[in-house]
Amino acid sequence: MKLNQLVAAVVLLCGTISAAVVADKKPPNIIIMLMDDMGWGDIGVNGCWAKETPHIDQMAADGMLFMDFYTANPLCSPSRAALMSGRLPIRNGFYSTNAHARNAYTPQVMVGGIHEYEQLLPELLKDAGYKSKIIGKWHLGHRDQYLPLRHGFDEFFGSGNCHFGPYNDVNQPNIPVYKNDKMVGRYYTNFTIVKGTGQSNISQIFLEEGLSFIESQVKAETPFFLYWTPDATHGPTYASPMFHGKSIRGRYGDAVMEMDYCVGRILDTLRQLQVDQDTFVFFTSDNGAATYSKIQGGDNGPFLCGKETTYEGGMREPGVAWWPGTIKPGQITHQLGTIMDLFTTSLSIAGIKPPSDRIIDGIDLTPTLIAGNIQDRPVWYYRGDEMMAVRVGAYKAHYWLWTEFKGKKQPETYFSFCQGQLVPNVTVHDQMNHTADPVVFNINRDPGEKYPLGKHSAEYRAAMKVISPIVAEHKATLIKGEPSLNYCDNAVMNWAPAGCGELGYCLPIPASKPKLCYWDH
Repeated sequence: MKLNQLVAAVVLLCGTISAAVVADKKPPNIIIMLMDDMGWGDIGVNGCWAKETPHIDQMAADGMLFMDFYTANPLCSPSRAALMSGRLPIRNGFYSTNAHARNAYTPQVMVGGIHEYEQLLPELLKDAGYKSKIIGKWHLGHRDQYLPLRHGFDEFFGSGNCHFGPYNDVNQPNIPVYKNDKMVGRYYTNFTIVKGTGQSNISQIFLEEGLSFIESQVKAETPFFLYWTPDATHGPTYASPMFHGKSIRGRYGDAVMEMDYCVGRILDTLRQLQVDQDTFVFFTSDNGAATYSKIQGGDNGPFLCGKETTYEGGMREPGVAWWPGTIKPGQITHQLGTIMDLFTTSLSIAGIKPPSDRIIDGIDLTPTLIAGNIQDRPVWYYRGDEMMAVRVGAYKAHYWLWTEFKGKKQPETYFSFCQGQLVPNVTVHDQMNHTADPVVFNINRDPGEKYPLGKHSAEYRAAMKVISPIVAEHKATLIKGEPSLNYCDNAVMNWAPAGCGELGYCLPIPASKPKLCYWDH
């Protein structure tokens, strides 16, 4: 078969997904499992030695393992906004302009949230008759107008914020847990997390909520989208008694083991209900492991640094796709994938075209999932309002380098975001502008970003000949979204969420004093 005939056959094969959806009354179900602060190296198939993830490893053996899968930002809220919108945070507004190249997110003092004009995945899936539920951490704004049911989800069980605490409900309220549009309690007060030991049953509650949703939608013969996003692997880490003390890696490993158990239960339920061949499942994480958490943090494998940084350890994530009967088992791909691709791929599976009135950064991965196709595309590494780096093929070019500011008592050679790692002139305390002469790595040969290419070498010149016009076009055509993460105010904290009156758990709201948020990372 000639090359052009082969390409046409692949395109035709992948196009049959959408055609089949149109012909069939019920499109495939979609489950996205998004972990919190889990590193690339935390699963067995990526080399973790602790043997904590037999179910995720089997999921990979039964499906496709992505070796080069990326988030859209090295911090939780922007990466989640990118997944839901299919767009870079710089486009959807999930960034701050308060200072150059600073990561920002949505703590409970945050005034803003996801923009109303962003079309999120569950909103679009409604057009194909999907029922959608989010379980776990939302993190796209905790005020009423930003919560999931206002943005396409039919059901919600979880929180608008992370499970930080406990607080005294005077200076700061404990974080509410919602069932749909009303709070049903608060973390620590009603949903127990024993901070000293890390014991909590919350992950089991999230699991049961997920299984119940799947069972009810299968019974109703309704296509469903489940966004299962627990936060047990985010510090302070927690695990239920059945996993407490079981991992040789300690509390973080206990949490990973419980996440793996939950993944196994969800996949087993799909098989038992005989809808496994009708369900696309993807497992990944929102950003790299938090190296600053030390023994309470995860493993970023061979990559440099971790969460908060745009080195590989902060941005490259585990990626596992599973769809029995459609994705052939035992596949490993080096397709460059991003969390934004889950938006576009999910729409493709549902037979829906992505919005045409805006730039969508996610690509449709179905050619890769079905035929093993490799599509050329850049991967952008943003930190706040700055494009820090880009990867094109095997080459990654850093236009800006910055690890973290140096603390008053911090040695020059110490980086909390890179625990134990030091690469001279690459891990740096000051923001270094390299836009005139980017620092380039062959990321396939040098995944740890230790050996920059010589700037006078033929390899460097050849790489930049390809990369430079891609970056120039990106910057010339970039339309930035209005920044959502600039203002903070104690008055918008979770003092009196919807449903608090029914529980007798409303707290007095202080006077509003909005101010610019300070981000030091």
